[in-house]
Amino acid sequence: MKKDTQMKIIDGAINGVIKALFGRLNDGVNFDLLENYKTENFYNGTEEFLKEKAQDSVWQIGYANVDLTPKDYKEKNYYLGGYISPDNKFKNLIENVVDDMQGRAIAVSDNSGRGISLFCTVDCIGITNGDIREIRAMFSKEFAERYPDKKLASVNVCSTHTHSCVDTEGLWTDFPGKILRNRKKNLKKQTDLEQGTDKEYMNFLRKSVSDTFFKAIESMCDGELYFAQKDIGEDYFSNKNRPSATGLVTDITRLRFVPFDKTKKPTLIVNFPAHPDVAGLPTSDKNGTGRELSGDYVHYMGETINKAGYNFMFFNGAICAIYSNRDKALDGHTFEHRYEQSIRYGIEVGRIALSLTKNLDEIKNDIVLYDEEEIKKDTEKSKLNGAEYSLWCENWEPVEEVKVEPLFNIRLKEVNVPVTNKLMVAVGKLNIANYKMLKGGEHGYSMFSEVGYIEMGKNIKIAMVPGEFCCDLLTGGASLKAEGAVTKTDFNYPTIREILGENTIAFGLSNDEIGYIVPDNDFTMGDPGNHYHELVSLGQYVGSSVIKGFLEIKEELQ
Repeated sequence: MKKDTQMKIIDGAINGVIKALFGRLNDGVNFDLLENYKTENFYNGTEEFLKEKAQDSVWQIGYANVDLTPKDYKEKNYYLGGYISPDNKFKNLIENVVDDMQGRAIAVSDNSGRGISLFCTVDCIGITNGDIREIRAMFSKEFAERYPDKKLASVNVCSTHTHSCVDTEGLWTDFPGKILRNRKKNLKKQTDLEQGTDKEYMNFLRKSVSDTFFKAIESMCDGELYFAQKDIGEDYFSNKNRPSATGLVTDITRLRFVPFDKTKKPTLIVNFPAHPDVAGLPTSDKNGTGRELSGDYVHYMGETINKAGYNFMFFNGAICAIYSNRDKALDGHTFEHRYEQSIRYGIEVGRIALSLTKNLDEIKNDIVLYDEEEIKKDTEKSKLNGAEYSLWCENWEPVEEVKVEPLFNIRLKEVNVPVTNKLMVAVGKLNIANYKMLKGGEHGYSMFSEVGYIEMGKNIKIAMVPGEFCCDLLTGGASLKAEGAVTKTDFNYPTIREILGENTIAFGLSNDEIGYIVPDNDFTMGDPGNHYHELVSLGQYVGSSVIKGFLEIKEELQ
């Protein structure tokens, strides 16, 4: 049987099962007509995109973080967001806490009078735009009362996409049970459907993020900003289960803010494009259940950077199918728990982030970066396990750090995304996730999300994307062309870098989590082995919808 025929049969079977289970569902309590949609709690960004820095411009950045770990996890059921499988009993019930679940925030301004922009990255699988707009509503009301003379340009909430923190989407919390219970209620047209997420916890999270924004504002100070980027090679990344997508960003990028006031702590802002998915799965050992809360490698990356005297801010990148390849960091070592793999990987990439501009002698003279006793022990252990120890800084070449001119522009754009995946329509009808589903339009159902574009100085360009972005859509790749795509057709849209510039960086899961964002022409439900991403995508037209948003931004700014 031909591959194309096989995929069509599987596609039909999957959609047939979805239709049988959910085809008779009534529209959800959050549904509305597309024509009735009104924009609320949305920020466009800086009113004007400046080409040159303002006369009195200076970088003003503040930092704050917050512990979001539920303290009553032993008395109350909490669930991890990231995996649903027999291994975790389809529930992901948290049994233990390994480290903190954090929210990290920065407040940014160039002192041009165009307003403050706020960013918070939460250790979690993702936060929907509905919850983010509730955070904005809460924060902006109090902001206006506290600071009547200050202006907001944007309020942004992102996620690290760790698979081992509290479920903030609702898709992972006793999913099968809630599906069945809410399905029964929906068919009876009852409106008291169970919420996917824990209501009390989400109220706590929203309030905590809002409070942390204020702390970041209060800590703002003048200083200088520096940019560095290094290609660390493919050894730290793994393209998993999507062979049609060949794009891969292997850069680690950082922005280093140094306050003029030397009593203030500097801040390291890091962009690193790999799934933090390690800690949430079980090991073969009976004690390694994987049901342990952890910020994954991001936590230990931050811990390493904190030890060097910096605040730590994290943004992930275009991570659809891009996972952490831990071989180089593990050096053949075996562990009882998977989070121990996250520790080693996080420490190693944290050291790399700190060392981008250092030469080998400087690295060796820094105890945070280079510990001879640790290296000796690890080398011996690798040898005992029949492996070869690989020193992360071997043959190290530093890169140049560039001073960034104090010029900050940001523009955000709402995008209407068709929801053609019947499974995701059912998720909306069953009130599992905080999605505002709209009925009408060419494809029946849709929802609004957001894209964003940032310029820092004259050369740093950043695309903010609302989900797990296929790297081909950023850089180009085989899946955009007919010969590499499952539909044997071209994508027919430009990439982000073709629209915004060849060195554009991606901040993934920004201001929403709409699932996987893949090219329209490489979308199929009929090949779960190589295209499982489509099962948790809004549908076939997500990729083009996001790209159209960036095209609109580009047109506005010309």
